[in-house]
Amino acid sequence: MTQAEFINTIAPLIVTEGTKRGYKVFSTVIAQAIIESNFGKSQLSEKYHNYFGLKCGSGWKGAYATFNTKEEYKVGVLTTIKDKFRAYPDMASGVSGYYNFISTKRYANLKTATTYRMYAEMLKADGYATSSTYVSTLCSTVERFGLNAYDHGFMPSMWQVGQTYTTQQDLNIRQEPNGDTVPYNQLTADGQKHAFISPSGSSVLRRGTRVTVKAIQSTGSATWVLIPSGWICAKNSKNIFLL
Repeated sequence: MTQAEFINTIAPLIVTEGTKRGYKVFSTVIAQAIIESNFGKSQLSEKYHNYFGLKCGSGWKGAYATFNTKEEYKVGVLTTIKDKFRAYPDMASGVSGYYNFISTKRYANLKTATTYRMYAEMLKADGYATSSTYVSTLCSTVERFGLNAYDHGFMPSMWQVGQTYTTQQDLNIRQEPNGDTVPYNQLTADGQKHAFISPSGSSVLRRGTRVTVKAIQSTGSATWVLIPSGWICAKNSKNIFLL
């Protein structure tokens, strides 16, 4: 995944989840994901979908992975420690996990941030990271990639015609966007391998299926993509179903 592909994939997830939870600044969070995960190339992010360096802490009951990490308890002095980090099943869960992590009283002030620098300074003041350059690194990352556009309504298309993506849950296959479902017996033999029959006899594409986009259409808050078997919903106002 290139740097641009990483940003274009994780940014809409951050904006969608952050908006749903009442935050106003998303650019700094995207910058966090970039620097903490090295554009999704770190082992912690690539294998465990932890894009924000989230440690377990005493209250975490989920899956985890143990890694060495460097902390700057004293300015200019890096100390290597071994710690447990939270693990997630996919990117969307990793983003949701970040917002769960900052939903405590300790980080409550982040909802009042209105600029990327304010958000970064609050993160540092709240103790999110020990690095003495954390604020400047976050802000320079926002500025370098123009991420503050995401704080003002910018949302690039996550999907491109001719590209291949993976379904994140079972999805109805429809004859047209938001239209009638495709009967299972009308699918090709190959299509039937990746689908199952609903109780009403319609076709449902299985979660985890790789699909190639042939066309894209928006209807209200939903985005639909055409695949060889028919139309499936890629996202609605609350969730993203295709990554």
